[in-house]
Amino acid sequence: MGNLLDKVSFPEDFRGFSSEELKELAGEVREFMIEAVSKTGGHLASSLGAVEIAIAIHYAFNTPHDKVVWDVGHQAYAHKILTGRRKDFSTLRQFKGISGFPKSSESPFDAVTAGHSSTSISSGLGMAFARDLSGGDSKVVSVIGDGSMTAGIAFEGLNQAGHIKKGLVVVLNDNDMSISENVGALANFLSRKLTGPLATKVKGEVQRFVEAIPKIGGGLVNIVKKAEDSLITLFTPGMLFEGLGFHYVGPVDGHNIDDLVKVFKNVGAMDVPVLVHVTTKKGKGYAPAEREPSKFHGIGPFDVETGSTAKSTTLTYTKVFSSTLIEMAEADGKVVAITAAMPEGTGLGEFKERFPERFIDVGIAEQHAITFASGLAREGFKPVTAIYSTFLQRAYDQVFHDVCLDNVPLIMALDRAGLVGADGPTHHGLYDIAYLRHLPNMIVAAPKDGAELRSMMHSAVRYNAPVAIRYPRGATPEGTITDVRSAAIEDIELGRSEQLREGKDLTIIALGTMVGAALEAAESLNAKGIDAAVINARFVKPLDSEAILKAAKATGRIITIEEAALQGGFGSAVLELLEAEDVDCLVRRIGVPDSFIEQGTQKELYKDLGLDAEGIEKTIVEFMKRG
Repeated sequence: MGNLLDKVSFPEDFRGFSSEELKELAGEVREFMIEAVSKTGGHLASSLGAVEIAIAIHYAFNTPHDKVVWDVGHQAYAHKILTGRRKDFSTLRQFKGISGFPKSSESPFDAVTAGHSSTSISSGLGMAFARDLSGGDSKVVSVIGDGSMTAGIAFEGLNQAGHIKKGLVVVLNDNDMSISENVGALANFLSRKLTGPLATKVKGEVQRFVEAIPKIGGGLVNIVKKAEDSLITLFTPGMLFEGLGFHYVGPVDGHNIDDLVKVFKNVGAMDVPVLVHVTTKKGKGYAPAEREPSKFHGIGPFDVETGSTAKSTTLTYTKVFSSTLIEMAEADGKVVAITAAMPEGTGLGEFKERFPERFIDVGIAEQHAITFASGLAREGFKPVTAIYSTFLQRAYDQVFHDVCLDNVPLIMALDRAGLVGADGPTHHGLYDIAYLRHLPNMIVAAPKDGAELRSMMHSAVRYNAPVAIRYPRGATPEGTITDVRSAAIEDIELGRSEQLREGKDLTIIALGTMVGAALEAAESLNAKGIDAAVINARFVKPLDSEAILKAAKATGRIITIEEAALQGGFGSAVLELLEAEDVDCLVRRIGVPDSFIEQGTQKELYKDLGLDAEGIEKTIVEFMKRG
């Protein structure tokens, strides 16, 4: 590694660099980033592709006075390194370390906190509007990835920006990918660029021919160039963005730092909405990431020399979901799988290969995914939509209006429910219970292990109603399931819990991932003379009212445990039941408090929040001291 990066803490430190120094800086940033992320894991491929974009933006604009709004944050590692966080970069995504995403409380250079896609244009436009209302002079730059352009909010922002004509620079980072390959008509449209070898050859030959015409050649060259600009507008996305009221610039080579700086300086002087279309290569500068950009989109620690990661032999919940869904599709031709740009993340890659005609990737468009699924279900199909819990939040109205209102039978597989670890507060799936359980017709379930997830999926298709099955990131409990296909399938009765341990002093009612910790705590409590019953709730809605009321009357004390927000959660549902039935019972709820939870390993976060066996035991001991 060279030493230019050692001289850079903030953008002002490299704004005087020469063109060659900027290129050298880009190389050093890449090298530094690869080495750091190899130890911490993170979103590497997208950030490698956006190094020159980050340098050029901070070089051409007066940040942080000028605002830069990064979409999602997968592209923003170079931005973080160059804005005062290089020395802390080894703590990236670690417990009490710096966030893997832009975070406004972390740095004044992070204009917004961003972890969900497609929001940068709307946020940036709001800032531009506020600037003009207050008479300010700052520039606003919104950086958005091409995959994020499949989401409706991106076009809502573009539409409004083109209408009100505020000075806003939108940088479209076009690498033909979101997490996996982009899908849909828009993605294909964005990929139409007049930059191929044939187009370049023809352009050069025409220009040489025209210049050779005596006396009038020079003037004709200008006319031809104007015609070329018109063709670019017609045959590239320029036609779309110009139609939305933007001044379109591009495509620009996103790895040519000289061109980027010139373009950004030019558009920064404009007082109209401008879209700069930048083409980049995901994983740029690191061969393994260039070969497998999806793998290196979000990756754990890896070997820099080979790009290899440690192979895991543990069976994950996602793998159980994937295998079970394939099993269901083999038996029933009506089973259809839907994802919102996350085929690998949700475990649907193998389903896509096995049943391509029954696999649909709608792109980053969770709202559309849910309503699309409801349309399939209305016509007799059995759609299973796999979406991370945190991303289903974006489709709340569709779940209400297009699914629950007509009691449309479909399955929503909520992967990454609970504490997801290093991605932090934007990605923890802590709120699905609260925003789903109050909807009429909605069924909300959570398995205690992989075998129960398999049984729940098979059972859910028979409930003839909307079903959300929430399950966590990571491995299934050790020893509960080893081979998915060989595990027995239990017919789980709707709303029926499971008594796992008898006890006379109190009843622990645990949901999903908390069942194992509850059983462990109960065994430890027994040594302290506290005899605790344990119930695996299985369902948030409908509750097993009979079992809960029986437990309340038998022991007089109930502990509820959930890996979710306490407000409006499973424990709240139990309290509501007891109140409605006028049952006098002492209740203590254990879960996630009313605050956003930072990043860390799941084990670290369980301990910090008192959701491990030791923490649960401690809470119960204190609870038992009450009269």
